[in-house]
Amino acid sequence: MADTPVEASVDEQANNATVDDSVGGMSATVAGAAAMSDGSASAAKKKKKKKKKKSTESSGAGGDDSVAGTDKQGGTDDEKSVNVNRELAQLLRGGAGSDASGQSSVELQKLIAAKINQLQAPPPPTEDPTTKDHKFWKTQPVPQWTDETGDADDGNAEGPLEADKEQSELRQTPLNLPAGFEWYSLNLDDTGDLDALYKLLNENYVEDDDNMFRFDYSREFLVWALQPPGWKQVWHCGVRGTKNKNLLGFISAVPATLRMREHSQKLVEINFLCVHKKLRTKRLAPVLIQEITRRVNCEGLFQAVYTAGVVLPRPVAKCRYWHRSLDPKKLIDVRFSYLPRDMTMAKLIRKLRVPSEPATPGLRPMVADDVPKASALVRSYLAKFTMAPVFDEEDFAHWLLPRPNVINTYVVESPSTHEITDFISFYTLPSTIVNHPRHKQLKAAYCFYNVATSTTLTKLMRDALILATNERFDVFNALDLMHNSEFLEELHFGGGDGNLQYYLYNYRLAQAPSNEIGLVLL
Repeated sequence: MADTPVEASVDEQANNATVDDSVGGMSATVAGAAAMSDGSASAAKKKKKKKKKKSTESSGAGGDDSVAGTDKQGGTDDEKSVNVNRELAQLLRGGAGSDASGQSSVELQKLIAAKINQLQAPPPPTEDPTTKDHKFWKTQPVPQWTDETGDADDGNAEGPLEADKEQSELRQTPLNLPAGFEWYSLNLDDTGDLDALYKLLNENYVEDDDNMFRFDYSREFLVWALQPPGWKQVWHCGVRGTKNKNLLGFISAVPATLRMREHSQKLVEINFLCVHKKLRTKRLAPVLIQEITRRVNCEGLFQAVYTAGVVLPRPVAKCRYWHRSLDPKKLIDVRFSYLPRDMTMAKLIRKLRVPSEPATPGLRPMVADDVPKASALVRSYLAKFTMAPVFDEEDFAHWLLPRPNVINTYVVESPSTHEITDFISFYTLPSTIVNHPRHKQLKAAYCFYNVATSTTLTKLMRDALILATNERFDVFNALDLMHNSEFLEELHFGGGDGNLQYYLYNYRLAQAPSNEIGLVLL
């Protein structure tokens, strides 16, 4: 829940915000969510980042992290070399088509020498995130880079870092806003409020730096994401203009239960932090962050989970996004990806073509009557991992029963025993394609929870690709968490270039590899 272009720096926001002790102490959590989607010019990246075209020999997939989660910034070294080589070739031909047209021979020689030096220059050193001075995060109950998870005797045992606060210690009134703004808790059952949130996110949330793709969360998706069992309207936290009542900012929290090893913890997931583009100099994001902190604390919760593409103190895990092209011709046409070297379009299409029908016997869409057996199957699978959600049947029904254009879920029912033996799910998150003459939307499927017992996970996920293709998805995305690494390369997924960091607020857990993470955040 999921990894942004055009986002505010978490530390910049947090350092400029006044953290009142009465707020209670989840500012770090929602400040981490600022790496999701505030959208100011300092560009801290969440799991969905800057769009650049990617060549992968395995799949030809790639593209916009804000669309498909590639965590890609600035292009690959190969892409940069190709661009410089093209410029160098133009110079050697006498400057045709380059800025060198009409230059003297001496000037051309200088330009050629500069391009050669550019090709030969070593890549810039990678900044070590552990050396950055995170002044704000040092004040918050999150593990620091120098901390070691150990025994209770040394004060570094796994568990909460700070005790819960009494209600008398918490501020009971909303934070002050600048003149002209007011707090507003959105009622998503009201068409007007839902439309206002859709409009704000559609026009101001996650997009790539080239303004080619922009997330297009559907209204149905927002209701699904923001109204799980136990949701609270007060956690749908908006800022409006006092005169025109237009929605100008938003942040959300939803309740969840997360198991970390043997301990189950009630907490919140933070998402959808967004400020209108024209107001990003007004410093509304830090105020939104502190207000959702206050509201969550006032409901008696003091832990949270969130994800970000930026590296902050201190991730509990990092996962990588992988992408599988389902319609490579369209993806290349809209410049989401490009044709790999030594590959024709026809050859690429043949390589990525999937069969027309799934191969697993008994595979069908899940229905409500399947919830008891299917939820038991998924719970048993998630018990294998260090960190995973705890779903009761009500939670499971909400998150995983099929919803048109939101979530696709399938089960495999044994013909002989009628037991549910396997499980497939993926959710829908399209993006608007900006200013393309022919294509208006990129339809992406995101791998959710999948369990294989009667067949291999690779065979089951091949069926998932077939189902997604038949539903006219353009790309299928997956993180390398749980057991997903078993199928990624064999099924021609291409790896993204960045990582999605998982964070816990006010809870210490030893860092874990991605295959020990059983949680997918929207």
